[in-house]
Amino acid sequence: MDLIDDDGSEPGNTPEFSVSEISGAVKRVIEGEFGHVRIRGEVGRVSRPRSGHVYLDLKDDRSVISGVMWKGVAARQETQPEEGLEVIATGRLTTFPGQSKYQIVIEDIRPAGQGALMAMLEKRRAALAAEGLFDEGRKRPLPYLPEIVGVVTSPSGAVIRDILHRLRERFPRKVLIWPVAVQGAACAPEVARAIAGFNALSRGGALPRPDVLIVARGGGSVEDLWGFNEEAVVRAAAASEIPLISAVGHETDTTLIDFAADRRAPTPTAAAEIAVPVRRDLMAWAAEMGARMSRAAGYRLEVRGQRLRDLSRAMPRPETLVDTARQRLDVAGDRLPAALTRGVQTRRVALSDCAGSLRPALLRSRVAEARRNIAALAPRPDPALARLIAARREALGRRADRLDPRPFAARIAHQQDRLATLSRRLDVALREGTQARRQKLDALDRLRETLGYRETLRRGYAVVRGDGHVVTNRPAAEAASGLEIEFHDGRLRLGGSAPKKPAQRKRAPEQGSLF
Repeated sequence: MDLIDDDGSEPGNTPEFSVSEISGAVKRVIEGEFGHVRIRGEVGRVSRPRSGHVYLDLKDDRSVISGVMWKGVAARQETQPEEGLEVIATGRLTTFPGQSKYQIVIEDIRPAGQGALMAMLEKRRAALAAEGLFDEGRKRPLPYLPEIVGVVTSPSGAVIRDILHRLRERFPRKVLIWPVAVQGAACAPEVARAIAGFNALSRGGALPRPDVLIVARGGGSVEDLWGFNEEAVVRAAAASEIPLISAVGHETDTTLIDFAADRRAPTPTAAAEIAVPVRRDLMAWAAEMGARMSRAAGYRLEVRGQRLRDLSRAMPRPETLVDTARQRLDVAGDRLPAALTRGVQTRRVALSDCAGSLRPALLRSRVAEARRNIAALAPRPDPALARLIAARREALGRRADRLDPRPFAARIAHQQDRLATLSRRLDVALREGTQARRQKLDALDRLRETLGYRETLRRGYAVVRGDGHVVTNRPAAEAASGLEIEFHDGRLRLGGSAPKKPAQRKRAPEQGSLF
């Protein structure tokens, strides 16, 4: 029986594949033929999802190939892909069955020569300049004499030694070093964190905040200095509130941090020279200014003195100034006796006129009127005084109600308790001090006994004396008329007469107690 297809035609010998089977076959063919390749092209679309992977397109003037760079690989790359950058990507070709496309899994990506790096650098510089990060108006002046200098560099290179040596030569200052990697993938994030970390320090804290920052690195290739071209470093330098000096590379090297910094130094050593003045020059300048000030003050005093002498010659003599006043005084003195006589006569006449108008009847009427007024006012002070006394007695009563002896009694009791506590503490301190001094005295006495020669005698030794003197050798013993041997339990005399006891020296009276 023959098999007939649905359309009525007979089936051929072509095998049938499922979609997965044909996709797997294509994948094996591509991966087998192109296991590891290097592709040169321009970076097109770049996508960075939350997963951390990087998806991009590599293209030339006719074709486009998709690429993927896994998260771990992307983190290790020194150069991150950017749109428009010409790169050389190394990886393996594979397929993605979910979208029926082939792609390259990138293991390493590098710029395609220095020209690509310069093109990307110029593009990034233009973008950051458009944001105003390189404007001269936002740059801060450097302090003339900073107290603390912060340095962001590698602690193991020659750069930090050159900076410290130059600072010691010019004007010694305190230096805080923030160690960072100065090349490689870790360079940019560490430098950015260092600049932000120095700015986060508070003034007057345990770790003082620097007055000026120096970001330094020695010379190198464009790739070695690329970390200082990263956007994170440039933005950190622009946002720094502390004035920043960029000293990356040699004089011919230029990085983007140089544009964002407040000052660019051609070398790290020049950065140290820019940061601080020369101490000897400053002292010489101060001495010169002091000398100039002294000369100016002396010259000014001389000019003012000469001016004063010139003015004094134009002024009249003091005798001339008082001649007129002296003459007026003499004239007034001559007129004074006559004026006094006339004044006395005038007042005597006025007194006589007043005395003529005084009569006894008028004086009696005036006295009687004054007595009537006093009698009218006499009854008024008593009620007023009584009311005043009552008001004062009432006010005194109100104040007396507020006086309570209990607070004073409580305070006296508290002070008595405190006095008793202090007395007990004094007694304890006195006893402890006495005990400590007694123990010290006992220890010194035991030390005296230990260091004395009698303890040595107890260990089997003896002291030989001849004629009252200690004998230390044989000739002295033979010359002595008699010997005396002292043991720990007594003395033994051999021959001769009893030795004379050496005169004991008088002990000086004690000057004070051990306590």
